[in-house]
Amino acid sequence: MTNSESLWVNTALDHADTSCESFFVKVCIEKLRYVVKDCGAMAPSKTPKASASETKKEKVFHPSSRKAEQIARKALRKGKLGNQSSKRTQKHDSRVDVYGFFFHALPEEGVLTLEELHALIRDVWLTRHDEELEQETAARRKGRPKSVKETKLQDIKAIETEEYRTGMEVLDLTHPVNLQLFRQWDQKELAYVQQLRHIRIFSQQREDMIVSQPGKHPLMARGDQGGQEGMLIDSAS
Repeated sequence: MTNSESLWVNTALDHADTSCESFFVKVCIEKLRYVVKDCGAMAPSKTPKASASETKKEKVFHPSSRKAEQIARKALRKGKLGNQSSKRTQKHDSRVDVYGFFFHALPEEGVLTLEELHALIRDVWLTRHDEELEQETAARRKGRPKSVKETKLQDIKAIETEEYRTGMEVLDLTHPVNLQLFRQWDQKELAYVQQLRHIRIFSQQREDMIVSQPGKHPLMARGDQGGQEGMLIDSAS
């Protein structure tokens, strides 16, 4: 009960007390006074105000408003940048994996001949998923479609085989200085490997190779055995 309500009730009780002569009614009026007094003591004097955080409303923009368009463009740009960053990371990781394969395939001493480099690609690199592929094929029941993994492995092999046929770019592991520098790679830094000499070789012209990247490492200039970018080198000559 509020203070104004208590005052109004007490006034009414005073009026009833003066106009009534019955002892019983007077006793009831006195009891009501105590009830009103207790209610007034329990009632809060002021209504608590809502906190600023509760009264603050979230701004809502009309879908066609300029502000809404700005927010949408910002979110779209953020999403695109995130996707581009993810793609760059995946591409970086895949290149590191390729170089890592050839790093672990290096001979303990000396360099590879061009024929040995071809054999490494043909017999090891292109067949590295064959065992998994056979397991997926064997696990598939007759008449059932290929699994996602089986299809993916087949696609990878088909793409890499075609790349090898039309010209696959690899580190020149036949070059002594290039191979020596490659041995010093930490197996993480892609920029370091990209300074080394790269060649392009073909599955159907195994005697030929093209220098696709001469190599920008300072030591490459000292130990270069010839061959500029784009030059066809016949290993048989």
